[in-house]
Amino acid sequence: MECWNALYELKSCTNEIVLFFLNGETKLGVSCCEAVEVITTSCWPAMLTSLGFTSEEANVLRGFCHDPNSSGYSPAASPNKA
Repeated sequence: MECWNALYELKSCTNEIVLFFLNGETKLGVSCCEAVEVITTSCWPAMLTSLGFTSEEANVLRGFCHDPNSSGYSPAASPNKA
């Protein structure tokens, strides 16, 4: 059932993913990245390509969401006061 929930979540964050690729946005919501992680690691690794993403786009999403330093997946650092 986790795979179906991740698929549903991925569908709800389609706009974020489109902006990520078209406008060079460097953030994706945590729930969107969690869905990418679940689908690519626990479900069907090729599922992103079956949803219309190229294999290159799937690799970029997987890499971005897997990177703990990506600004969308990890909480933003609080600004330092000088």
